[in-house]
Amino acid sequence: MTAIKRSWRRSGALVAVATAGVFGVGLAAGPAQAHTPVWSLTCTEVQIDLTQYNAQAENTVTVTVDGKELLPTETFKKEFHKKLELPKHSSELSVRLVVKAGDGENFSRDETKKAPVCEGESTPPATPTPPATPTPPATPTPSDTPTTATPTPSTSTSAAEVPPPAEPSSNSGDLAETGSSSSTPLIAGAAAAVMVAGGGIMWAARKRRSAQH
Repeated sequence: MTAIKRSWRRSGALVAVATAGVFGVGLAAGPAQAHTPVWSLTCTEVQIDLTQYNAQAENTVTVTVDGKELLPTETFKKEFHKKLELPKHSSELSVRLVVKAGDGENFSRDETKKAPVCEGESTPPATPTPPATPTPPATPTPSDTPTTATPTPSTSTSAAEVPPPAEPSSNSGDLAETGSSSSTPLIAGAAAAVMVAGGGIMWAARKRRSAQH
């Protein structure tokens, strides 16, 4: 009987230790698997609710809008709750939430959502630019008016320096000298007389010959 009691006691102790171990593992695993990152968007704000994180670890959260920080990195423990106002926008915004859990990367989150445009805030149509008014040409000032230079008579064409016309010769009957002297007619007459005399001599000689035959 004593041996049986001892065996029962040992069995009970083992069962108790095993149960406590399983329960302890469940308690340790429960909070680790219960990380709940909840966040939502409207056209004007971001609502962030992070619950059931490990209170013994340092967890961080960051929010950016179109690459610009809306919420700089903040550290939290078990929970984090915050509402952020979005900037005014006429097109969708890209909102990114980054949560880093201090007890493991598998519990971290990196998510991106689109913030819609509020009604009545759509992009207005572009106003057409009026055509440029043509600038009238500038009126020239008196100083800009070209002046006509008065020609100054050249000294070479001055009337005072033009030589007077030559006066006509009083000997209008004489011919202008051409290089021949006044004896030229006499020589021509003598030559003609010689030619006539020669012709007469030749004629007489022919007549004499014809008479002799």
